[in-house]
Amino acid sequence: MAQETPAAPGPDGQAAGPAGPGAGSDAGLGAGLGAAPRGALSHIRVLDLSRILAGPWATQILGDLGADVIKIERPGEGDDTRGWGPPWMPDDHGGESRVAAYYLCANRNKRSVTVDMATPEGQDLIRRLVRQSDVLVENFKAGGLARYGLDYDSLRAINPRLVYCSITGFGQTGPYAARAGYDFLIQGLGGLMSVTGRPDGEPGGGPMKAGVALTDILTGLYAANAIQAALAARERTGAGQHVDMALLDVQVACLANQAMNYLATGRSPGRLGNAHPSIVPYQDFPTADGYMILAIGNDGQFARFCEEAGRPDLARDPRFATNRARVEHRDALIPILRHLTTARTTAAWVAALESRAVPCGPINAMEQVFDDAQVRARGLRIEMPHPETGAVPLVASPIRLSDTPVDYRLPPPSLGAHTADVLAEILELTPEQIQALQARGVV
Repeated sequence: MAQETPAAPGPDGQAAGPAGPGAGSDAGLGAGLGAAPRGALSHIRVLDLSRILAGPWATQILGDLGADVIKIERPGEGDDTRGWGPPWMPDDHGGESRVAAYYLCANRNKRSVTVDMATPEGQDLIRRLVRQSDVLVENFKAGGLARYGLDYDSLRAINPRLVYCSITGFGQTGPYAARAGYDFLIQGLGGLMSVTGRPDGEPGGGPMKAGVALTDILTGLYAANAIQAALAARERTGAGQHVDMALLDVQVACLANQAMNYLATGRSPGRLGNAHPSIVPYQDFPTADGYMILAIGNDGQFARFCEEAGRPDLARDPRFATNRARVEHRDALIPILRHLTTARTTAAWVAALESRAVPCGPINAMEQVFDDAQVRARGLRIEMPHPETGAVPLVASPIRLSDTPVDYRLPPPSLGAHTADVLAEILELTPEQIQALQARGVV
C-alpha cells in the first residue's frame, strides 16, 4: 500500500551535521547490534521511511539478511499497522495487549526511531542519518518528500552512494502517478481479479481478490531484489541510484502466463475458479469428507490416477488421453472425476495417490498448516521475546543460506524503542541533546 503524504511540513531544516567515519562506505555499516556481523547484508544500513506492508516487507527481508534497518516512525503514532487490530497479541499475563498481529508480520529485525519529519530539526536528523546509510526506502506519494528536502535528488547531493527506493501505487511517471495506491484497488485494476474467482453463472461467481495483500507482498519482494541489484551495481560504479517500484507495474508483471495467454491470442482469459487454463485436471475436487487438490501435470500422472480410481479406460479415451484433449473436453471430464473422488476421504486419496507419484494434497486451514509435519520440520514458525507480550510467534523467513543464514536478532520493535540508542550511536548525540529533542517533540 502506498503511503499518504504526512500533514503540513515546516520550512527546510538546518544544514546536516558532519558525516561520521566510514559514512557511505560498504564497510562498517550495520554495526551496533551487539553482535559480530553474520548476515549476508550485515555491512548495510537501511533507513526505512515506509509503512503498511509493501515497504516494510522489503525492509524486513533486508533485515533478515543481516542489514541494520532503522524504522523511522511518527512520534506517538508510528506505522499505521500498529493500530490495525483486532486481533491483538495476548500479553504475558493472559490479557490483551495493544500489539497488532498485522504489525508483527513485517517488522522484525528493525530498530524503531521516532522522528517528526514535519519539523526542521526532524528533517535534519534524517539527513544526518542518510549520510551514514546505504539504502533509504519510502512509500510516500510521488513527490511527497520533496517538501521536506528528503526526496532523491536532495539526498543524493549529500550521499551520492545512497540507493533510494520509492514504492508507490503507480510509479513516478505517467497519468496516475499522483494517485494513492492500495493493494485491493491494484488487484482489480491490474487484472488479477479478472482471472480470480468462479465463472459468472456459477454459485459464488464473480471476481475475487486474493486472500492476502498479494500485490503488496510481491512489490516488497521485487523491491528487495532491486535494492540488492543497485547495491551490486554500486560495487562497480561507486554511485547509488533511484529505484522506482510501482504496485501496478508489479501486478501486471506477475500476471505471468495469463498475461502471455492474452498477448498471444488477443483474448482475455476468464475466471476458472480453482481450475487451470492450460492443464486438466488441475483443480480442487470433492472427497467423502471435504476437498482435495489434484495437480496432474502430464499424461502419465493422469493414467496412474485413473488406475487408482478404478477407471483406467478414461486414460485411453481419445477425448482424455492427452492434456490437449482434456483441456478441449474439460466440461465432459471434470464431472466424471468429481463423482469418482467422493468415494474416499481426503487422507485416503492423498495416501494412495502419493504412493503412485500423482501430485495431490489437502486444502488446509491455518491450524493444519502450522501443524503439518513438513512445515514443522522446516521451522516455519518461530518465537521471539517481546517487551510488551513476553513472546511473539512469527512466521520464519523462507530463505535458506548455507554460510550466511537468516538471523532473528530483534523482535518487531515497540514504538520508538531504539530512538535514544540510534541517535547516540550513529549521530553521537549526548543524553542531554536527546532529552532536549524529546522535550520539543522532535523525537
